[in-house]
Amino acid sequence: MAVISKKIPAPDKVEIKTALLSVFDKTGIVELAQALSARGVRLLSTGGTYQAIAAAGLAVIDVSEITGFPEIMDGRVKTLHPTVHGGLLAIRDDGEHQEAMKKHGIEGIDLAVINLYPFEQVRAAGGDYPTTVENIDIGGPAMIRASAKNHAYVTILTDPNDYAEFTEQLSADGGKTAYAFRQRMAAKAYARTAAYDAMISNWFAEALSIDTPRHRVIGGALKEEMRYGENPHQKAAFYLTGEKRPGVSTAALLQGKQLSYNNINDTDAAYELVAEFLPETAPACAIIKHANPCGVATGASLVEAYRRALACDSVSAFGGIIALNRTLDAETAEEIVKLFTEVIIAPDVTEEAKAIVARKPNLRLLSAGGLPDPRAAGLTAKTVSGGLLVQSRDNGMVEDLELKVVTKRAPTAQELDDMKFAFKVGKHVKSNAVVYAKDGQTAGIGAGQMSRVDSARIAALKAEEAAKALGLVVPMTHGSAVASEAFLPFADGLLSMIAAGATAVIQPGGSMRDQEVIDAANEHGIAMVFTGMRHFRH
Repeated sequence: MAVISKKIPAPDKVEIKTALLSVFDKTGIVELAQALSARGVRLLSTGGTYQAIAAAGLAVIDVSEITGFPEIMDGRVKTLHPTVHGGLLAIRDDGEHQEAMKKHGIEGIDLAVINLYPFEQVRAAGGDYPTTVENIDIGGPAMIRASAKNHAYVTILTDPNDYAEFTEQLSADGGKTAYAFRQRMAAKAYARTAAYDAMISNWFAEALSIDTPRHRVIGGALKEEMRYGENPHQKAAFYLTGEKRPGVSTAALLQGKQLSYNNINDTDAAYELVAEFLPETAPACAIIKHANPCGVATGASLVEAYRRALACDSVSAFGGIIALNRTLDAETAEEIVKLFTEVIIAPDVTEEAKAIVARKPNLRLLSAGGLPDPRAAGLTAKTVSGGLLVQSRDNGMVEDLELKVVTKRAPTAQELDDMKFAFKVGKHVKSNAVVYAKDGQTAGIGAGQMSRVDSARIAALKAEEAAKALGLVVPMTHGSAVASEAFLPFADGLLSMIAAGATAVIQPGGSMRDQEVIDAANEHGIAMVFTGMRHFRH
């Protein structure tokens, strides 16, 4: 049944006479309490917050004194009481509410300063089930929501970053807060509890292996507002979900301008790709343009990996994103700064490399502090009109698959290595994707075409252009392995690959015409392997 509003107008200014302070994060709380006390505000508090304020020599009342009930059950029950919630929810200009307050001895609370148990941090640190459950805050969200609902009369602060603005307003308005400020703080409060509950519900779904919960909410905390989105007329901001996955969201910006919306998107794509190549196996470099790789390679050293990745398509690499799977060193930095580049991201950066990159002050340099685990579980999401598509992260690795040779000729050891390399890269190329590779280096990449045949042709064309630029007699696609991220539905795609010089093909298989494609491979003496796993990327 809907509650009928009495439509009592909210006052513009409300004097802060009584404040309730109950926080887990005690940043700035003593200083705030001192500012309030200096104005004669009556302070109520609980637990550790009470102790911190009292230790500072301030007069503070334990909430149990006004409820007449002690904290019980290890502090689980302390503020869930009518005296507290009545003080927060009472409409001061409503006669019936005033009468109820007098009858039950409830005094109004004008300010609530609340933040929550560190559920996000405990989850991110890998806390066990009982510990994680114990860090689900109950009283905090209840008080925040109550205060925010009654923002006509109550100011709610949930973020220490807002304390300064609040105290400035008190000074400017004689100890009062403005309605517009209370509205903003209420909106922020509800966003905070929504994100908190989203994190809890997603943790439960993960812990209980519920792949498709009845309700799915994805929350985030604002990291930064952006100048614009994908295009200048679009507004955008970057939010953090709390997932501690090394990458663009956790990286330190060592130098350069703020990353744009497109920078972040492309840098994430680049770093997720290069993480497929474990640093202990070989140095690797991926160069990304518009979320697609234009060159990927491994090498005996990081600088060699970069040079080989650049050689695949040096034209498209201009203004791209460079991702490395090892610490950026001086020699590699010297090579990279020769090319106009938007972003460099690496697990770490040497001091010498920092100094070299500093010659290009607009070049963004990111230190991610580690590589993301390509096998890790997680969720990805994208919006559609009126909905949200959520799926598990594509954490399939070709090394973990049981590869099936389906042709008369088996691949050589070198062809098999190149197949795996090409398939790893193909996983990160927009569908339809075709990737040629040779000796741990992309030879040609075809991305995002409506026809897989066209992707194969574009990749071969790119390889021919690269060969001319390098002065090679034949393109690197000659004698290469080629990967398709999805099955080949007809033999025409395979024939295009063979025409480009490929001698081995890796693909998921599973088409109704698999045998037709296998027969064409056998006719041309091509080795073909099925993975049984598709990597569509849209």
